[in-house]
Amino acid sequence: MRDQTPKDIVFSSLLNWVREGRFMVPDFQRDFEWKARDIRDLTRSIFLEYYIGSLLIWKGKPENFDKLACEGLHGQSKANPEHIVLDGQQRLTASGYAFLAPDVKLPTRASRALYYIRLDRFMAGEFDEAFDYAFVTPGKGAGVAGAEAHFGNVKRQYENHCFPLAYAADLLAFADWTSGYSAVWEAMEKAAEDDEARAEAAQAHEDAARFRTLATGIISQSKISYIELDRDLELARVCDIFTQINSKGVRLDVFDLLNALLKPKGVQLRTDLWSKAAPQLDFIDSPKLNIYILQVMSILAQTYCSPQYLYHLLPGTTRRTRNPDGSFEEKVLVADDADFRERWDVAVAALKKAIATLSHPHEFGVSSPRYLPYDSILPVFAAALREIDGLPTEQRLAARSRFSLWYWASIFTGQYSASSETTAARDIQSLRKWFSDEDAEPPAVTEFRNRASQLDLANETKKGTAQFRAIFNLAVISGARDFVSGAVPAPAELNDHHIVPKSWGVKNLGSANASIDTILNRTPLTDHTNQHVIGARLPNVYLAKLIADNGREKVEEILQSHFISPAALDVLLRDPFGPDDFDAFIRERQRTIIATIKTKLLDKWADLPPDLRLLNDAVERIELSLRALVVKGLEGDFSRLPDNAREKIEPRVASAIRKLPGGDDGRFASLSGALQFADIAELRAVFENKITGPNFADIFPNKAELGRKFDQLSELRNAIRHSRQVGDVTRHEGQAAIYWFDQALGNQVT
Repeated sequence: MRDQTPKDIVFSSLLNWVREGRFMVPDFQRDFEWKARDIRDLTRSIFLEYYIGSLLIWKGKPENFDKLACEGLHGQSKANPEHIVLDGQQRLTASGYAFLAPDVKLPTRASRALYYIRLDRFMAGEFDEAFDYAFVTPGKGAGVAGAEAHFGNVKRQYENHCFPLAYAADLLAFADWTSGYSAVWEAMEKAAEDDEARAEAAQAHEDAARFRTLATGIISQSKISYIELDRDLELARVCDIFTQINSKGVRLDVFDLLNALLKPKGVQLRTDLWSKAAPQLDFIDSPKLNIYILQVMSILAQTYCSPQYLYHLLPGTTRRTRNPDGSFEEKVLVADDADFRERWDVAVAALKKAIATLSHPHEFGVSSPRYLPYDSILPVFAAALREIDGLPTEQRLAARSRFSLWYWASIFTGQYSASSETTAARDIQSLRKWFSDEDAEPPAVTEFRNRASQLDLANETKKGTAQFRAIFNLAVISGARDFVSGAVPAPAELNDHHIVPKSWGVKNLGSANASIDTILNRTPLTDHTNQHVIGARLPNVYLAKLIADNGREKVEEILQSHFISPAALDVLLRDPFGPDDFDAFIRERQRTIIATIKTKLLDKWADLPPDLRLLNDAVERIELSLRALVVKGLEGDFSRLPDNAREKIEPRVASAIRKLPGGDDGRFASLSGALQFADIAELRAVFENKITGPNFADIFPNKAELGRKFDQLSELRNAIRHSRQVGDVTRHEGQAAIYWFDQALGNQVT
């Protein structure tokens, strides 16, 4: 690593650097925006010797000053560029403005501000009143000359105890001013004719000496810390550093940086390209949408889209890559400004199509921006659609089906909850392979297949989570009909509303119990239906009336479009309706939604022949029963799991927790929650373990036979779920294992 050891510069030398025009500000930095009072507060901090922060600067060279479209600090009259300011522009500019007193107005006012110290108050310790400024009309000179034009000659300044900060920027002028201030009050002390005047003059004389010593130390001895980056550091590396800098809470992003870098190349990224693109993409409410366009460009050009790769999009920039044989290749991705504009237009069109596809009620059902599971998935989503359009015609249908499954898998496995740029690069490579090779299924899709039955939808109680939004979107896709009219409302009219009213949940489940807000108790409805049909009424009231008016068959048909099965309807109609009934409804709706996910999304399972689909469902039923039996037998104690099973489950749980938007919310803390991540192999380990085994001896007395049945069940399960041919032996032995487990388990789980 190059030397980044902090260095120090005394304050007077720093002011000289500002005066000489050594500091330059890159175009991406926001303008100087401090108010007059902010500058005053900085001067107070300097004279009270408070820490005012360090600076980060880059020793520049001509080509980088040009590439970054650098300009001088506000009020800086000279230009002798030496350093590019990465962090500290506001403080540097404020210091120069206060002490050098340039004859320029403040950016947000028609006046300039002149700063001064009231020495009598400062020496009396009245620091809040001691530092001040005066607004004056520009045009009366900079520095000391401008100060005298406003505050009067030095004699008048002495009499008013007014020390203009412009004198502090020149050590000789400062020495003369403080000497004259001391001499004037010494003479007045001697000439005083009464004790009061003599005492006042004596105090001012004493203060003058103390102030001179104090201020000299501050101006010529106090040091400001700075880090200077090496001038030969690559521009892309420095731009990476830019993106990590925060100043007053305003984050500098890669779009601002590229905007600055593109200006010298004749591309107006913000005022031209983005201003035209933004209205076309306004469905998505994201501050990063402009960056997403750049990321689509990058994915299509070079697969990767993290910030360091976006700089390769600069026209004429060379990217160096390593070939499989270890050699290096240099390539210019974007030839010139016209090439950049063409690629930008392609990316905008790709994002526009992606938004239309996502928001289509029969495609992905994102009826409103607030129901988009992850906006960070947009770049790879748009790029993948673009690549599908470029495939041979005969390949597009299969590719589009695989793409859809990848999307839902990414949402339900939380792939885009963090590190989206890395995930996008990995996914676009996986999708490219999968589009041409059916067997090259991406890991996220495989994980989704294996975990679909274990989705814990009951705990999705916050609107902002990806799974909450995804279930809502699935209801839109399924054509959720209005309870009253039976028609499918326009997507824009839909909102997620409670099926069992929230007011009932607060009263009967407790205000701290969030289960009433689960996505399993919510569905797309119009506000009118929610207010005028449901209101605070229970389903056994409003659904009963709908049935009385329209017949049960018609109501069942409408409710099934909301994933509410006839069995769930029976539960909702119970009177009285209590917490146990609510739990029963939630369980039934979870079962219905999981079944819908399998049939609508997991195409391989949906395409299974009816006999294999029945076998697959039977295997799932056995797995769920075995998990419930483990929870019951181990009394819900996760620590009682055998070590070999726990060691497999714990990393899976930890991975799932990392993907949760808010971190660990406790949903997997229980044994039942953790067992969602247990395969048949881990369940088998529990029943065969000699410590836990005795708990199940009455159910499975013959351990050898239990092992054989687990083998047969696992072979059938793996053949079905990994799309292998299910031979006659595997089928028959698997069926025998299912019958055996059904008979052994019986009614063991309650």
